[in-house]
Amino acid sequence: MLRTMTTATNTLNQLQQQLDIIGNNLSNSATHGYKSSDAKFHELLYQQFNNDKADTAPRQSPLGIRYGSGAVLGQAQMNWKVGSLQSTERQLDFALTEPKQYFNILMPGDGGEQTVYTRQGNFYISPIADGQGMLVNADGYPVANSAGLPITFTDDVTNFTMNASGMLALTHADGTEETVELGITVMQRPNLMERLSATNFGLPGNLADLGVTEQQVLTDLQGEARNQVGIEAGMLEASNVNYEKEMTDLITVQRSYQFNARTVTLADQMLGLINGIR
Repeated sequence: MLRTMTTATNTLNQLQQQLDIIGNNLSNSATHGYKSSDAKFHELLYQQFNNDKADTAPRQSPLGIRYGSGAVLGQAQMNWKVGSLQSTERQLDFALTEPKQYFNILMPGDGGEQTVYTRQGNFYISPIADGQGMLVNADGYPVANSAGLPITFTDDVTNFTMNASGMLALTHADGTEETVELGITVMQRPNLMERLSATNFGLPGNLADLGVTEQQVLTDLQGEARNQVGIEAGMLEASNVNYEKEMTDLITVQRSYQFNARTVTLADQMLGLINGIR
């Protein structure tokens, strides 16, 4: 009975983690640029109990008993499918239309400034010193250009225009124009990336332990590769969370949780009966 309780408890802990993943997906169903996560269960090790050698009765089932020790949640996999596009008609709202392409954002880190990657393309202008402005995301972090530097310009810009290759044209009050190439990166191996927040991803610190280099995981789109960029201005990419699927998974996990909790209760009742017999 103790083993039955241990097996059920192992599974309960893992089911709680899957509930957390589903809850996180549902809570971000309205977050622009959010990518849902999904995790499957794997069985833990089995222990083989062989039949008594004196038992020679013919059997249709496999010989012996394989006694499991519960289930464990596998690695959470990201769903990289492009979400639907929502029109905003705002000049500084951009949606990437190709999967695994990400804007570059500069964020402060432990070792200084680091580049993180996001598909949340609602950008704003933040005033800085000497009559300059800087392109930032909704959290106030600088948006990087293709050289990895913050995008700055004089604060007299009256119009922004984005072309299909990610080139941002700025029109100043005196009619002059300048162009800025937004930094856009392709994640070649996105499941190696570390989720920093709902929409931001960064490189893990143990790339060497994983046996890969940064160049094998990320590719900056520059030069002729800019033709691969897919971007729409005046649009935002909606979350790719499938609400119906998440609710179905939620019900399934809740039922599994109830069954395993019931297993613990029954095992406890059987132990009570055994103690009563003694």
